[in-house]
Amino acid sequence: MKKMWMTALLSTAILAACGSTEENTEKEVNANDNTATDAEATMDGTVSFYTSQPEADATKLISEFNNLYSEVEVELFRSGTEEVVGKILAENTAGDIQADVLLLADHVTFENLKNQDLLESYDSPEKENISEEFIDKDLTYYGTKVMATVIGYNTEAVTEAPTSWSVLSEKANETIMPSPLYSGAAAYNLGIFTRNDHFGWDYYKALKEGKATVVQGNGAALKGLQAGENNYAMIVDYLVNNAANEGSPIAIAYPEEGVPVITEPIALVKDAQDEEAAQAFIDFVLSKEGQELAASLGYAPIRSDVPAPEGLKGVDELNVLSSDVEELYSGRESDKNEFKTLFGE
Repeated sequence: MKKMWMTALLSTAILAACGSTEENTEKEVNANDNTATDAEATMDGTVSFYTSQPEADATKLISEFNNLYSEVEVELFRSGTEEVVGKILAENTAGDIQADVLLLADHVTFENLKNQDLLESYDSPEKENISEEFIDKDLTYYGTKVMATVIGYNTEAVTEAPTSWSVLSEKANETIMPSPLYSGAAAYNLGIFTRNDHFGWDYYKALKEGKATVVQGNGAALKGLQAGENNYAMIVDYLVNNAANEGSPIAIAYPEEGVPVITEPIALVKDAQDEEAAQAFIDFVLSKEGQELAASLGYAPIRSDVPAPEGLKGVDELNVLSSDVEELYSGRESDKNEFKTLFGE
């Protein structure tokens, strides 16, 4: 009987101890939550954000960030990647870089900035949820989404989805594409295609000889495709998918040879004036909440725990065309100059 009593007493003590531990743990969790909430609520400062994202998307991103960090002011500068980079380099030459956070087209652009010692390494806690292949080894930039360049086509003029990039060179007079001199994605595509044995510079020469239309950015290429002025476009996938979902008579084709893919990385600029606020902004973009926002805007997210929007292929489904990063980086300016000579821009 005594043994049973002692056992019951011990069990009660253990349960009480467990209850106390659970209660304390719950208090600690709540305290941590409150601490995080308090930190979000009390953080203030100003972040100068330079990006090549569409302005509506950048504005939405800032708005969602400010729902968490209402006292952090985010100042936006938006233009094409090449113009944004030109602005940063001019500011650097003047000794007064205004940008704190960059979000631009591709990792080759960031390799250029990194090699000029303009980026700061930042160990984001969100990196655990992103594949290493999308993160710089020195943590100076992180991919934020997966954007494939595909063939867009007008479904009122083209009844059968194209399967090969060759359709653009064969029907160049019906094709529209962004300029590598303005668009970072187009500059990346140029580097990839001209270093691929299947395409090379002959592909671009055929586009030129066939009188393909060259416009500044992907947005202008989309307008030409939507208006029916052009039947085909070399264009990023999410723009076409979003427009098709809104009713435009256009569609995406993923060519069998593969597609170039950019990840629109984000980075902290060296000597950012308000580093803590800038890091919080980067963390938000890479967080699950930030990635769900990206998906709601029509982008394929970089995190594997957030699904791609309907109509787009996720990174695991893509046949990716790639090339050596160092070669792409070192050859970018000569590629652009050769394109300029070829197309007379």
